[in-house]
Amino acid sequence: MPATKEEVAAFLAAEFPQSKCVVEAVGERHATVSHHIGPNELRPGGTVSGPVLMTVADVALYVAILGEIGIVPLTVTTSLTINFLRKPAADARIIADCSLMKVGRALIVGEVSLYSEGISEPVAHVVGTYSVPPR
Repeated sequence: MPATKEEVAAFLAAEFPQSKCVVEAVGERHATVSHHIGPNELRPGGTVSGPVLMTVADVALYVAILGEIGIVPLTVTTSLTINFLRKPAADARIIADCSLMKVGRALIVGEVSLYSEGISEPVAHVVGTYSVPPR
């Protein structure tokens, strides 16, 4: 049974209180997540660090999956491939736009485009696979 944006956000807040990701939208095999960028997210040279971008993409995948199959906490990442396309803005939120490509019983595959808020060209493209426990 699918989970709502509010249910997913409440689950993430309870289970991952350290996360700075904000659930913006959930539904129809899709999710949008954002992450504020400040000095702690920057690497030398003034760009957003790769681990921050990977985190936002991974959370977007998880959110889209939970929105599709319901709150299944032990759904886990099995692979995550990221292509960095251009330097993100150091003073703009990162926006992750996720679409699920395949929803199977045991594996779910999705892709995420990451953007600096206000810029139409993506800063990174991510493909990830999640393993879903028997339900």
